[in-house]
Parts: sequence; C-alpha cells; structure tokens
Amino acid sequence: MSQERIQRIGGELMSGDGPDALIARGLLRGSGIPSELIGRRPVIGIANTWSELNPCNGGLRDLATHVKTGVIEAGGIPLEFPTISIAEAFIRPSSMYLRNLLAMDTEEMISSSPIDGVVLLGGCDKTLPAQIMGAASAGKPFISLAAGPRPLSRWNDGEMTIDDLWPLLDKRRGGHLDDPAWAELEACLSCGVGTCNVMGTAITMAVVAEVLGAALPGSALIPAGSPARAALGEATGAQAVAHVRRGVTPNHFITATALANAFRVVCAIGGSTNAVLHLQAIAGRVGVDVGIDELRRISAETPLLADVKPSGRMFLHDLHADGGVPALMGAMASLLDLSASSGTSRPWHESTRPPRKSPTCLASLDAPKGPPGTLALLSGSLAPRGALLKASAATPRLCRHVGPAVVFDGVEDLRARIDTSDLQIRADSVLVLRGVGPMGGPGMPEVGHLPIPTRLLDEGVTDMVRISDARMSGTATGTVVLHVSPESEAGGPLALVRDGDPIALDVDALRLDLLVDERDLRERSRRRATSQHHTRGYGHLYRQHVLQADQGCDFDFLRADHG
Repeated sequence: MSQERIQRIGGELMSGDGPDALIARGLLRGSGIPSELIGRRPVIGIANTWSELNPCNGGLRDLATHVKTGVIEAGGIPLEFPTISIAEAFIRPSSMYLRNLLAMDTEEMISSSPIDGVVLLGGCDKTLPAQIMGAASAGKPFISLAAGPRPLSRWNDGEMTIDDLWPLLDKRRGGHLDDPAWAELEACLSCGVGTCNVMGTAITMAVVAEVLGAALPGSALIPAGSPARAALGEATGAQAVAHVRRGVTPNHFITATALANAFRVVCAIGGSTNAVLHLQAIAGRVGVDVGIDELRRISAETPLLADVKPSGRMFLHDLHADGGVPALMGAMASLLDLSASSGTSRPWHESTRPPRKSPTCLASLDAPKGPPGTLALLSGSLAPRGALLKASAATPRLCRHVGPAVVFDGVEDLRARIDTSDLQIRADSVLVLRGVGPMGGPGMPEVGHLPIPTRLLDEGVTDMVRISDARMSGTATGTVVLHVSPESEAGGPLALVRDGDPIALDVDALRLDLLVDERDLRERSRRRATSQHHTRGYGHLYRQHVLQADQGCDFDFLRADHG
C-alpha cells in the first residue's frame, strides 16, 4: 500500500483507524511496545553503525541501550535501526569511497521511516560526518553521539597512541624491528573498543559535531565504555525527545556561523585535515558556501590552543580534564560567535566553562601553544583549486622549499619502487603521488603520508615534502601536501608532473607551484592519454557524480543547490 501521502512527522502513520495505522501498531505491539503509547509519544529512531567489522564502533550496541533509557524517561518511543558501517582500517579501496553511501543510507532511512527524530550513533572516521550529512539533508530533528576514544596502549613501558605507529612501521621497513617486537606491537596496538585515542579524524569530527550543535556540550572526549559515556547516552536520548517537541531541525543549528566556528576550533586543536573535506560536504548539504579565502582568514587568525597529539605532546584525557570543548570555546570566545546553538538548542555562551585552575593541555589566546595557521590552504599552478597542509605537524625548514619531483603513479607503483636501490632520489627531492584522488583512488585513500625511502631513513632523513591528491590519516605528521585539486584523474596539473620537475612550496605565501614553462605543460597535456574505467553499481554512480576535494567530495546531486 502506498505511503506517499502519509506525513511521518507527529506519528500520523501510527495513529488513526485505517489499515496502515493498524498494521504499524500491530507490528510494534508484537515487539513489545504498548499500543496505547503509539501515536501519542515522539518516536525517536536510533541510527546505529555498530558492526563487528568496525571495532571503533564496537561499543555502540551497548551505548544504544542507554540512549533508549533516556528516550523512554523523557516520554518518547525509541526504535533502533542499523545502517552500513565504515571502518577506516578495513574498507578498501578507501573508507571515503563509502562515506556518501552511508550518508544516503542514513538520509533515506530517516526520511522514509515513521520517526519524528533520530539519534546518530557513530564513531570511526567517516561514520559521524556521513551521518550528519544524511541527517542534515533529511531535515528531521537529530542529535549525534560518538563512540568515544579507546584506552591508551602501552609500548616499551610507555603510553602509546596510534600516531606512534607510523615511525614504528618505518623501522619495520628498514629492518630495525624484529619479528618478536612486531608481534608484540600487534598485541598492544588496541586496548579496547572506541576510536583512535588521539586528535585524529574520529575525535576531530566528534569535536566538530559538538561545536556545530549536533552533539551535547562536553561529549566528544569522554572515554568509550565509561560510566560517564553511558550517562551521556541517556542525556542524548532525552535531548532527542526535547528537540522533537521544540521543533529543532538541522537548519536551526547547522548554519554558516556554526560552520565557521567549527573550522576555527579544528585549527585551534590541530585537528585532522580530513575535517576540512567533511565540513565542506556538510556545508554543501545546507546550502552554505565556505570558500578558500574564508578558510584562509580563519586559519590565519586562530592560534593552536590544544597541546594534544599528534600536533602536540599531551593526550585526549588531558584536554578532557582541562574542560574539553566547552572550556576551549570559552578560551577562544573572542574569536567565535557564541550566539550559535549548542546541542542543548541554547546559545553556546550558556554552555562554555572556564578551564581548570592549572590547565596542562589547554592554553589561552594570550599564551597559545603554537602560532596561527595550523591548517594552510594552498593554491598555485600545481593546485589551481587548492591543496591542504597541516602546518602544525610540518617541519619548519621544509615549509619554504624547492626541490625536484620524484613521481609515482598510484599506490602499487609507490610500493614497488620506493625502496629500490636505483630510485633517483635525494633528501631535498619532492615525493609526488598521483592517481589517488576522489575519482582516481577511488575515494582518496589515506596514502598521502608517503613513506621516506629506507636508504634516506638510514641517513637520518626524517621528513620530506610530499604531495598528492590523496588524503592522510589525521594521526600522521610531516610536511605533507594533500587534497591537490583538481586531481590528476580529472585532468589537474598533477597529471603533468615529470621526474626532475622543480616544485616550490611556500607555506607563508600559501603557494604550491610547478616551475615548468606553460608551453611545455600544454604539450604534455596534448599527449596525455585518458584512462578508461568500466564500473557498475555504486562504483558507476560514484564515478559519475563525485565532486572534487574543494567541494568536500560529496555527490553533486546531494548538495542543497542541486537543480
């Protein structure tokens, strides 16, 4: 029976005397929900990305029970439903490849189901932004709750976070980490469910959700599986009911002001470069244009305030102890517009708090942890539509550099040649990886943190300028230029670079240039062969509609301005 004319909001599908209502109530009664409540109380969906294929989200099944308690106590009816789940470590070719599919899954389930509002349970890197994108497009009241960070690991009698893994992988490549140590590393790498315990993409996006008003204040840094996060689950469920009763829809809090606040906070915490892609995509869903000039202005005005890994020295629990996001918002109040809504649907200025008396991790604007410009939005002849570098994690001496290119066409070429003895490379070379952008990857895999050749590692080289149209893990560091747009697969200048071409990086000037005569580039472009791709299903849809990095890699038909 067609449901096209049924208005889902307000429980209409579940009330009345018609056959649709009878069937809906009857089926819910069969699952234990009293019929006298159906149609009289707000129905709150719980979109859960729990999956055994996603250990970061492994605690969400238990967390959902606490959300349900909060919904019921607030007078609502909780109905949990699954969506696909995206694990950064497991999905190939890239988790980013499936982000838009999860966003579509989330949007359609919210839009098509007889629910009045929804709680989004996410965690691993792409799940939370995908859920927010989908919920923003669906337009019903929503609030999100992240999985929370997992406990710290220990290695060689010291605390270890996931960002400590990258130099250990280099040691293994160079033969300096033997088999017993390698096995020991595997055993201690993860000490429980939850997301990476560092300011990588997952926690950065939990912070972003909090700043956007899409999550309760103080929620981002509470440890996974803790009693505090269980209590937060109940509070989030109750807030979802309150949102429905007050009619708080996404357009009330995901605004141009809130998006600017979120990007500024990403700069202040030295957050993941991936957050820029996700913020661009979320902005596109609500019809907000966030241009490169605006992002540059915000970055140039915002110093680094959080001394937290990987840009700093401290741990997430140190930032949480200092007051977390509410204290950070208070510390940078003069740079923010605190009239924007928090997750309580009240202005943020009512939810800020002072940091503890002697903060260990959180600095003030008067005495910041680092200078402004933590995220450098570059442009130039090699990146006409932009590129991104995490300046707070770069080597200062390499931030103004000219060197000869060493080019790799795809990940397989990189792996095959990076450690060969005949590779023509030196310490001042610029490593270039192409064919790994939104279309070429597909899905911009996190391979932008190119490995330094073992020969140079043995000579003491610890960083080099690296450039690609790919992404980089939010837990990684180095002088790494990412998101070069347009990508090589789309005909960007990166496709024309040859070994030995001089490339100039100037972070202060926000420039990335290929120092080759334009006539030579035109001739190379004329001779460039076009690649052929034969895809089906979602892959075909993806390749036909994915946008470039400067527009957040969303699908063109999912943006608010489509049509």
